[in-house]
Amino acid sequence: MTDVDAIFNVDYWDQRYSEAKPVWSGDPNPVLVEEVAPLAPGTALEVGCGEGADAIWLARHGWEVTGVDFSAQALARAAEQVPASLAGRLRWERADIRDWQPDDGPRYDLVAASYLHFPGTLRRRVFATLAARVVPGGHLLIVGHHPSDLDTAVRRLQEPDLLYTADELAQDLPAGDWEVRTRAARPRAATTPDGTPVTIHDTVLTARRTR
Repeated sequence: MTDVDAIFNVDYWDQRYSEAKPVWSGDPNPVLVEEVAPLAPGTALEVGCGEGADAIWLARHGWEVTGVDFSAQALARAAEQVPASLAGRLRWERADIRDWQPDDGPRYDLVAASYLHFPGTLRRRVFATLAARVVPGGHLLIVGHHPSDLDTAVRRLQEPDLLYTADELAQDLPAGDWEVRTRAARPRAATTPDGTPVTIHDTVLTARRTR
């Protein structure tokens, strides 16, 4: 299986999430924390939730959260991390968002997706479906790897079509329906496989639905 095949394969991710060591750090994404902190809590959909760190942070800060992932093992691991005091604020849903349709499913005050990377045509369809799940007055937050990362030695799939800028994301939103609040390539420190410090960038789009 190639690296590109793996990122779209549920069996690959179930196997990874079945290993003893956590796949991710267990800390919430700092971008999500920064972008969501000013918002009034409501209902939230956290897509590609993995081991649940972002969803749990949202619940801890007053949101009623649905965490979605296509890996049953990821969701099982996420559920294990939830403190008893937050159990009533979190639910987990196993679903492949590639199959979702824009007119299906509930709407939310916040829809957040971090590091979901699909080929361009599929990405536009999936993100349009996620945007359709935001209520008027609610917010869409998308965080991803910026195309400029391909110019560094950090580990990235060498597939430019999988990466995107905030400008591209903003252009895909229906004109007149959205107010873009954040449109950025946000720098952060990282290290290459040989331990060399490097600056990479996160694509960040936060938009408020106006109607």
